[in-house]
Amino acid sequence: MKALIKGLFAEPHGLLEALSVMELNHVVRECLAGSSRDFRERWPVARKNSSGLFRIMVIYSHVRKVRTLCGLDVSIRLGKARDMVEQFTSDVRTLLDRNPFDQNTVADLKEALSRDPSRYATLRDAISTIRDRSKGKMTDDAFERLGVAHVLMGQHSHALESLNQVSETKSGLVHFFRGIALENQQRWREASEAFIASAKAEFDVRNSRLHEAGCYRRMGSIEKAKEILDSMAGLETAEYFFQKGSLLALDGDLKAAAVELEKSVQMDRYHTGSLFELAYINDLFGNDDRAMEYYRQCIQRPPVPVSALINLGVMYEDEKKFREAEKCYRQVLSILPSHQRAKLFLRDCLASLSEVIDDGAERDLQATIGVFGTPVTDFELSVRSRNCLRKMNIRTLGDLTRITEIALLSSKNFGETSLNEIKEMMQSKKLRLGMALETPKTASERLVEAQEEVSPEEKALLNQPLSVLNLSVRARKCMTKLNINTIGELISLTGDKLMECKNFGVTSLNEVREKLTVLNIKLRND
Repeated sequence: MKALIKGLFAEPHGLLEALSVMELNHVVRECLAGSSRDFRERWPVARKNSSGLFRIMVIYSHVRKVRTLCGLDVSIRLGKARDMVEQFTSDVRTLLDRNPFDQNTVADLKEALSRDPSRYATLRDAISTIRDRSKGKMTDDAFERLGVAHVLMGQHSHALESLNQVSETKSGLVHFFRGIALENQQRWREASEAFIASAKAEFDVRNSRLHEAGCYRRMGSIEKAKEILDSMAGLETAEYFFQKGSLLALDGDLKAAAVELEKSVQMDRYHTGSLFELAYINDLFGNDDRAMEYYRQCIQRPPVPVSALINLGVMYEDEKKFREAEKCYRQVLSILPSHQRAKLFLRDCLASLSEVIDDGAERDLQATIGVFGTPVTDFELSVRSRNCLRKMNIRTLGDLTRITEIALLSSKNFGETSLNEIKEMMQSKKLRLGMALETPKTASERLVEAQEEVSPEEKALLNQPLSVLNLSVRARKCMTKLNINTIGELISLTGDKLMECKNFGVTSLNEVREKLTVLNIKLRND
């Protein structure tokens, strides 16, 4: 068969004339399996993409060129080959039942899902069909297929439940997808062991080793991760550049990391890990448009990263594109119906979309406006104080908040007695003279005042960067807008002050309070 493929591309005239439909189907099968070295050597661009469908499209292009140059009528064969490709690579149910269920079948399954996201519903139904068909008598083969399907759906807990029930010797495919599921649950040590087992079983050894390096990086074993990457430097695959870029990002060299991650995307434009990291880096540098572009590309191919959908939804809200944000949150809930953060963010998004005003906040605002508008004649002041205020054209408590003590004392016949009388009146309403003229203290200034009264241990805690709280993208962006960089600067603010920031709602405030509670500290006035 390899000789036939080699002849097809070396001397197409005679072979195409003699090529039967059956032989052409064999050629398609061979290329789908990706085992033709001669084919990959003659088409370097095909080697960069593991998709069987992509390689078939290259064959179509070549056949069309041959037909044009030689006048050969191969349209019928081409049509039949295309039909066979669609049968092999489009029907999710057929792919999930295909034998053998191996690496190439999984690649075609991912390809079919990425071309049409509505096929996720079909995949979900196919999972139910397998369970119903087994009727409690699940085989290892069924558990294996279910586990892979759950990973592609992003349902990693269900995936582990299925894959862990494979009773006999687990295949490399089972170990690999167990590793992927464990990796997404941040169970790095168990994931690394799964990838080691996958490599020993000779299942996609290259990617297994690279994922193993990623687990070591997450566990803090940087030297082990670097050792694996150094041993594979000559391969230079998309996953390799992703792992290399992630190590550079961990070292703080974000620009160099972005270069490596760009290489990864050039080799595989749907590499979700690289796209997510690039989006995150661009978000940090304030390149919102570029970040959104990467996030959108990141969610095009399964398994869809839930974090990418959440972050993209938050960015849409920042741009007041609430419909798009709603779609992101609903897609998260279609994959993980119990995702609490997506539920809360969707609720906030729908509230913004319908322009619902918080009745409590509205009442507080009206009350404040009412106090500032209170006439000074409503209070029992002395005749001297009342006359002085009238001469200075001061009619309300709000007017008093915009004048200083010195300005009042400079008025004729206005002395210390009258000043103390006015102060007592203002204090009864929790106001101060001149308060509207005061320049609000920055978070740093309030932090210095607070640190004068705390122990060295508490100072060390307050000086820690805000990143230790591991806040969500929504909360982190609000911190950046408020120029809050440390924990001390954060706790010097009140919850009401944080709520003034656009898109910082009750959900984000509760998140901040929960993170601070773990450290036994609170926001100001909490």
